Amino acid sequence: MELSESDVAALWLTLRIATTTTLILLVLGTPLALWLARTRSPFRGVVSAVVALPLVLPPSVLGFYLLLAMGPEGPIGQLTYSLGLGSLAFSFWGLVVASVFYSLPFVVQPIQNGIESLGPRPLEVAATLGAGPWDRFFSVLLPLAKSGFITAAVLGFAHTVGEFGVVLMVGGNIPEVTQVVSVQIYEHVESMNYRSAHVLSAVMLLFSFVVLSLVYSMNRRSPKSSQNFGGLNGL
Repeated sequence: MELSESDVAALWLTLRIATTTTLILLVLGTPLALWLARTRSPFRGVVSAVVALPLVLPPSVLGFYLLLAMGPEGPIGQLTYSLGLGSLAFSFWGLVVASVFYSLPFVVQPIQNGIESLGPRPLEVAATLGAGPWDRFFSVLLPLAKSGFITAAVLGFAHTVGEFGVVLMVGGNIPEVTQVVSVQIYEHVESMNYRSAHVLSAVMLLFSFVVLSLVYSMNRRSPKSSQNFGGLNGL
């Protein structure tokens, strides 16, 4: 059984969205995770709840409000229109924005757990030796919490690949524009093309198995990674 051209296009689009989303989340999620791991602010609980909200909120609800936010009257829509970018809804970058919100806890929480498992001592010692903030991050924090960052990247990428409700609400089903793998499978089933649905589903099943095997293998090799991954074991 072979993949059709539309299936290949859906796979390629999904990989582009997942890769772009993961890179953005690592850049934005790292300082947020660092703040959550170190702060004593009374707003820590509120921010943590906002970050974890996609874990319990139905994807269609999140997608609906993101669609409104991207509309002409929404805050995101007003910003993009003022910049001459038009609406992000039903576009590649609209799906990226939605994916960033939807996969946020899968990136922030493993990094936060990895930083918390280290404790403040390594960074304090580095500071007393004259290391600056960037030096402490790249020379101390990043190597010691490496497993947390790897787990975050893998889970963020995998979770974005498997999105359905959010991307359908925000992007619809436009071939080669917003038609990702999950939506393509749904379309195959709706049209009773079970053969094509089987092929794409098998690809996704194999991908999911490889991702989970990678994460659990890394979890066994590193004593600290059990703490990094433990925060998401119940998801």
